[in-house]
Amino acid sequence: MLHYPDLPTANLTWLHVSENGFACLGEAFATPTDPTPLPAAHWVGCNDALRIQLGLPQDLWQQQETIELFTGNRLTADHSTYASVYSGHQFGQWAGQLGDGRALNLGAIQTPAGLQELQLKGAGPTPYSRRGDGRAVLRSSIREFLASEAMRGLGIPTTRALCVTGSPALVRREEVETAAVVTRVAPSFVRFGHFEHFSSNGQIDELRALADHVVTAHFPLLQDKQGTERYVALLHEVTKRTADLMAHWQAVGFCHGVMNTDNMSVLGLTLDYGPFQYLDGFDANHICNHSDHQGRYAYSRQPQIAYWNLFCLGQALMPLIDEQAPALAALESYKQTFPAAMDQGMRNKLGVSGAHEGDRALVEDLLQVMQQDRVDYTLFWRRLSVAVRESAHSTHAFAPVRDLFMHRERFDTWCARYLERLGANNRQATGDAMLRANPKYILRNHLGELAIRQAKAGNFAMVQDLLQVLHAPFDEHPTYEAWAGLAPEWASSIEISCSS
Repeated sequence: MLHYPDLPTANLTWLHVSENGFACLGEAFATPTDPTPLPAAHWVGCNDALRIQLGLPQDLWQQQETIELFTGNRLTADHSTYASVYSGHQFGQWAGQLGDGRALNLGAIQTPAGLQELQLKGAGPTPYSRRGDGRAVLRSSIREFLASEAMRGLGIPTTRALCVTGSPALVRREEVETAAVVTRVAPSFVRFGHFEHFSSNGQIDELRALADHVVTAHFPLLQDKQGTERYVALLHEVTKRTADLMAHWQAVGFCHGVMNTDNMSVLGLTLDYGPFQYLDGFDANHICNHSDHQGRYAYSRQPQIAYWNLFCLGQALMPLIDEQAPALAALESYKQTFPAAMDQGMRNKLGVSGAHEGDRALVEDLLQVMQQDRVDYTLFWRRLSVAVRESAHSTHAFAPVRDLFMHRERFDTWCARYLERLGANNRQATGDAMLRANPKYILRNHLGELAIRQAKAGNFAMVQDLLQVLHAPFDEHPTYEAWAGLAPEWASSIEISCSS
């Protein structure tokens, strides 16, 4: 426990850690680890909307104890932090034991949103840091803070970010940067890799305890199931949630960049924001991670990689399931769930209802035209939404959409098919619905980069402004209209790797 003679132990009356969180599983799962303090901690970004949802005090951001807690500089007298152990496959290869190398868990608190785990990312080394310093830098912390909240605004399952604190302490990555800590929030941070760890080490009692905890805490509808049936049902539910998550990612043009099994949430949440990116010009083969030299995690490969990762989870659960057939049946459900979710997501973007033969071909042909011309993905869908709405009273409504293409005759051919599919639908109502399905704002790389540059100079205003816009990405926000435009040419030179 950390105590300092010049500052009393923190008095944080709201921080009541539940006995039902992940740490209840014991030290085989949660290794007590103290954070390493950082000097001169200061706020970088505060997520007041999440504070309210968690039922935390109104003056949270004004309390010195809070900034010290969320930097890892102070704990309550009866409080300890822990790091969890897991293993995993990284870039398709078994990596063995991994674990929370720079994340420390404060534990679970009871909130109006249910039990939520709090985690400090960047609070210093842990037993699982593998010779690393356990730190995160300002750059990556701002990206995760904004990205997780951007995904929430888009309606995509994700971990959350409550705040970011910074420090002048120096951290060496590709270059020397300053340290930061992001406070992450989620019902659970349990990963596929947690199951892989205990299964690979033959710790079957621990594997069963982990599975039972996940079911009891997060899948209450499965609690009545017993024995093998319970664990097959768990695998089936994780498969469904993962399939739904992949459909969300693909529909919005999100690239994760590091879909290792230790970065996959059993709750179907987007987890671990590293070299992520939203597509600018559409390219199905886009690789957002500068370290992914083979393109394993390219945009178009994400659904198949998720399926592969699910098989790793299924293999890890086999000691509890015994027979292959029910496990394979649970995993095979992905082949129905993902395409169905993806088709529905694209119909929502197109503003069409009902499943018609030819809908999938309509989407695939559109993406081929967009690929040929590298049409901006988000801008296309937003302009299409406006065009459909405006076509109720204008014969030139689709001109701004057409202007995005170089091969306009190919777009014209596709658009004729699309309008036929729309039929006699009320264009005003359809366009309004499409505007609620196609965001105007996403966290483009260059916007994050601009916010980071300002933050490095001590100006955190753009971080907070971006946060507010990304919380409501379907709204117009006329003050920030420039943020909805095409990425500048220099944006293509931004390289993002696993380093943070």
